[in-house]
Amino acid sequence: MKFSKNRNPAVPGFKATGLSCGLKAKNIKDLALIVSEVPATAAGVFTKNRVVSPGVTWSRRALSKSGRCRAIVVNSGNANTVVGEKGFADCDAITKKVAEELSIPQGEVLIASTGVIGVPLPSHKILQAAPQLVQELGKSKNNWTSASEAIMTTDLTSKSDKVSYEFKGKRITLGGMSKGSGMIHPNMATMLGFVCTDAVIDTKTLKKALTEATDRSFNRITVDGDNSTNDCVVVLANGKANNASIKAGTPGYREFLKALTTLCKSLACKIVLDGEGATKFVTVRVQGGKTRKQAYLIANSVATSSLVKTALFGEDPNWGRIYCAVGNAGAAFNPDKVDILLNKHLLLKNGAPTNIPPKNLVKAMQQHEIHISIDLNSGKEWEEVFTCDFSYDYVKINAEYTT
Repeated sequence: MKFSKNRNPAVPGFKATGLSCGLKAKNIKDLALIVSEVPATAAGVFTKNRVVSPGVTWSRRALSKSGRCRAIVVNSGNANTVVGEKGFADCDAITKKVAEELSIPQGEVLIASTGVIGVPLPSHKILQAAPQLVQELGKSKNNWTSASEAIMTTDLTSKSDKVSYEFKGKRITLGGMSKGSGMIHPNMATMLGFVCTDAVIDTKTLKKALTEATDRSFNRITVDGDNSTNDCVVVLANGKANNASIKAGTPGYREFLKALTTLCKSLACKIVLDGEGATKFVTVRVQGGKTRKQAYLIANSVATSSLVKTALFGEDPNWGRIYCAVGNAGAAFNPDKVDILLNKHLLLKNGAPTNIPPKNLVKAMQQHEIHISIDLNSGKEWEEVFTCDFSYDYVKINAEYTT
């Protein structure tokens, strides 16, 4: 599998671009468009927050009706959420305008927004910019970079990646971009993700693959424990690779799922690396579990513990906080079997401290990447959750978000 980190995520048969339409000050990019040259099969997963953006409702409905898509229009700087009836009317007007400019059915245009909640969307700015947005498609190889920059909010850097692999003589490519920095938690987060592939795959199988891939990637990241109102990950497949149609349960499906999961995991981890105020990237892996649920509950408990996250920021070797979070997970386990390691330093063996010298642990905690491994020694199941530390800057960023 060829993995192209931080490179142009362009996929054959797709175009993208981004520009400033005035939703943000100082001419910062805030409007993006992704287009397939031909009708594409499509699938999406969305936030589980009961308060959702009209854009989420619009895109859910569009996908449920046809399972096909030609274009995705995305704005940043405004969430278009909790704004009354105007929110859905704006979605209708924007998708209609984009469809007209592209000469495609309105039902094949999805929409997503990200930004401040509770502020009416100045949709007239998007409508005015739509013709230019379409004209910019395909003008430059850097347009994918412009698109990934246009979906950013508090992100410090744009996030994109691409993978490709060969199966039975056909080269299949998957490229994608994501955004997110804060309000990040499993079951979607304040994040948007868009993946394009030239694979031939039907809608049902594509949705299955996306669900499985996000379960090991976007749904396994947490920055601050908050789910957003606008989260979504959408994948489009235009069939340009001319491979035999991918079917669930086949070797072709397993290869495609591996590539999709690899890409989604990369995009998800970039979100954690860019977590608001984050100074450390943390992987919490629980293995030796009886069930995946048991392993996940424990991994998530450690990853979301404010006490663990602040200790990691302060590089404080207070490892008892980790074991405390294990016990708070609401999952049954045998404390006398648990082993815990931090960056390969054994802290706990069979539930008893190893009395590692504090200075050795301090040095381990000074690393940018922290790996916490918890072995329950009770089975073969495992789970991973990716998180970051809590810093002073996280509080500052969110205390001043709208001011």
